[in-house]
Amino acid sequence: MTLAGPAVSSKTASKPDRTVAKRRLVVVSNRVAVPRPGRTGGEGGLAVGVKAALEESGGMWFGWSGKTIDHEKGEPDAADLSESGPITYATIDLTQRDYDEYYNGFANRSIWPLFHYRLDLADFNRRYLAGYQRVNALFARRLAPLLRADDLLWIHDYHLIPMAEQLRHMGCRQIMGFFLHIPWPAMEVLLALPNQRALVQSLCAYDLVGFQTEDYRKAFLDYCQRELSATILEDGTVEAFGRRVRTGTFPISIDTEPLAKAAEEASDSRQIRRLRESVRNRDLIIGVDRLDYSKGLLVRVQAYEHLLRAYPANRGRVVMLQIAPPSRMEVPEYMQLRHEMEGACGHLNGAFAEFDWTPVRYLNKGFSRRMLAGFYRTARVGLVTPLRDGMNLVAKEYVASQDPEDPGVLVLSRFAGAARELDGALIVNPYDLEATAEAMQTALSLDLEERRERYRTMFKHLQTYDIDRWREDYLSVLAA
Repeated sequence: MTLAGPAVSSKTASKPDRTVAKRRLVVVSNRVAVPRPGRTGGEGGLAVGVKAALEESGGMWFGWSGKTIDHEKGEPDAADLSESGPITYATIDLTQRDYDEYYNGFANRSIWPLFHYRLDLADFNRRYLAGYQRVNALFARRLAPLLRADDLLWIHDYHLIPMAEQLRHMGCRQIMGFFLHIPWPAMEVLLALPNQRALVQSLCAYDLVGFQTEDYRKAFLDYCQRELSATILEDGTVEAFGRRVRTGTFPISIDTEPLAKAAEEASDSRQIRRLRESVRNRDLIIGVDRLDYSKGLLVRVQAYEHLLRAYPANRGRVVMLQIAPPSRMEVPEYMQLRHEMEGACGHLNGAFAEFDWTPVRYLNKGFSRRMLAGFYRTARVGLVTPLRDGMNLVAKEYVASQDPEDPGVLVLSRFAGAARELDGALIVNPYDLEATAEAMQTALSLDLEERRERYRTMFKHLQTYDIDRWREDYLSVLAA
């Protein structure tokens, strides 16, 4: 047995087999991006990749509508169906109880913190687990009547790990693949989850399980070998619970060329001109993150403060723009983080601000993807320093948005999956505040030729391994 058999990787896979288009593709995710009149753009990597796949082959996208209903009315009898071009959108509503226990509960208070190595924040409430299992069973019951015998199912992320097992219990024999967008933790961390064996057993109901990085895949195989005594074949296939499940590494990416074009076009927009005028001739450091404790926002502010203390020449000459849209505000840990971030930014500005200079601008709201691309292009330094992240597409978006003639520099956490691909970044340990500050100082002082060289290597990689390549590589292996 081996833990280091060759992974199915987007870097090594041959040209995808287009026969996947002969099957109907059914995508399942927690939320479904149903088209709305007047709403365009703003989709994340998952939505972009999924839509392109479904538009190419035709198919169905199934998941939660985003709406909650009165518990007294009971669960919906069937999914709501709508069509847009070749895509059928199938959505169901959840009761408030389901939402609280499945989404806010087990998904985001048990799995999310543990998989991001925050055991101190994990809440292993059995009521949450019951809600998680109940909603996955509900998804399966509402999806099963809509399936055809030769459908290809692609199920996404930690919310829906038990989906395939539920469908198998109902007699579904279709090919089913799963892709985990977040990290898979080391075995010693996973063992803290009371139902970890059952969770891994449910993953073995899939035909293919995809991970963002080889490290995460190896951690999964390590658990299977050491805890389950599973057989691990050289190609990364796991034999356990009477099934064979193939594993692979498929780093998710971005829509590289369109994003680069959007950034170039946005650079002359009114909003980006306003940003440049407000910054004046100062260097801009930008961070864009969902307000989440895994993103390392507090230590980032502390590292920036250390930059201003250790390199006082930056005072009055550098501005940090931190954009952090709120999320999961029903979860107490996220409300606490918002208060802490407001306090940290206020403290830093109180200590260093002058009448004509504010060192950090903290914006607790979101912006369109086009505007963000313009922000990225304006910034001399992109600061992406999560404490743990499955991939982190902001890092890739920052690189793709740069001006090839005068690019900025990416400072990237070694704990982001993107660090395995973006070798032109300055890689840092975000827990080391002094080293992160020194990397920021290096980024601010790099000469033009080195900045161009770092940018060229990363952008070339992103051109080759874009969101289309990620989707096609995964589906070609799944179909095979």
